[in-house]
Amino acid sequence: GRLSSCGNANSNPGLLGHGEGVTRLNTTTLLPSPPLGDERAVSVSAGCGHSLALAADGSVWSWGAGERGLLGHGDDQAQWQPKKIEAFAGRR
Repeated sequence: GRLSSCGNANSNPGLLGHGEGVTRLNTTTLLPSPPLGDERAVSVSAGCGHSLALAADGSVWSWGAGERGLLGHGDDQAQWQPKKIEAFAGRR
C-alpha cells in the first residue's frame, strides 16, 4: 500500500519520512512519491525514533533517527526519507 504519517517529530529527525525539515504534520499526509521506489509496502513498524517498511519485493526500508546504527545502514546518520537497507538485498 501507500505510506503516510502525521505527528510531531521535533526531537527525532526524519521520523515522519517526508524529507529534511519536516518535523510536524497535523493531518495524515502521504509520503513523497515513491517512498519505496516502485515497490508497494506490505508491512510497516513505527517506533518512537525510527520506522521500518517491508516492500512486496522483500526489500526493507528504514527512516528516522540513526544513532547506534538503528537504521541498518552501517552508520549513525538520520534518514529523512525511507532508505533501502542494502544488507538485506536479495534476502527473503
